[in-house]
Amino acid sequence: MDDQQYIFKKMTQQQAEEIAYKWHYPGEYSFYDMEADEEDLEEFLDADQRADDYYVVEENGQLMGFFNFHQKQNGKVEIGLGMKPEYTGKGRGLDFLQAGLELAIKTYCPSAVTLSVAAFNKRAIRLYQKAGFVVVGTFIQNTNGGSYDFVSMEWKLRE
Repeated sequence: MDDQQYIFKKMTQQQAEEIAYKWHYPGEYSFYDMEADEEDLEEFLDADQRADDYYVVEENGQLMGFFNFHQKQNGKVEIGLGMKPEYTGKGRGLDFLQAGLELAIKTYCPSAVTLSVAAFNKRAIRLYQKAGFVVVGTFIQNTNGGSYDFVSMEWKLRE
């Protein structure tokens, strides 16, 4: 698929609310529902905290996902992303991720792109590895009312 089909736009408040309150993932992936963590939900819904770092991704005029980008002082960009539940698990992730990486490169010119993913999410970890990310560490994070294992991953653009 040609990633030109994806249109990136700054996230609006209405879109943030739609994602936060209407996107619900099945089974263990409900971990990623925005409402699962009050702190994350509060940040996601606060336009000042989102600033210009959050983008929605549209395809054929339909909201299909989002990315957020946080430029670090070390020249790296940390990304977060989410795909609308109805699109997950259908082989669309790699094109979606690559489109977000292209935007990160064009916008921030990072030395590397980093992300963190819940350790149980083997499907996402395989996708990130397929895109060229490597595991650089693990950590425990308090979120969603408990402590969970996470994996830190990095995609290097240049040495």
